[in-house]
Amino acid sequence: MGIATSTGIIRDFAGPYFVSEDDMGFGKPTRYWSLYREDIKSTVWDSAVLDASEEYKNRMHNLCCDNCHSHVAMALNLMQYKGSKSWNMIKLCILILIFGRSVGLKGFLKTYLPAILIYGTLFFMIAYF
Repeated sequence: MGIATSTGIIRDFAGPYFVSEDDMGFGKPTRYWSLYREDIKSTVWDSAVLDASEEYKNRMHNLCCDNCHSHVAMALNLMQYKGSKSWNMIKLCILILIFGRSVGLKGFLKTYLPAILIYGTLFFMIAYF
């Protein structure tokens, strides 16, 4: 998960002590959620993204607790997106699942095909063995 600046540069906490620019840790995005900046000035938006990125350049990456979702949540909290300072990785996961859009058929397949294959195989094994 990454967050873009007002100029479209995607920042992603891609690994320990590393925030990438336009080179996400798991490849090109497959889903996106367009955030609305109508109430936030570009300078405030960019400052929040930069400040969160600078903070995460000093952190160890942890897949379960302190990861790219946490980085985006910090940026949203710093800019008080939608008047809230309670953004977190769980909330973002749920919202991207509900409101996120696939970048196309290829993005949809890359997102959901592995899960469909795994759950389909497990269902088949349980049902027929």
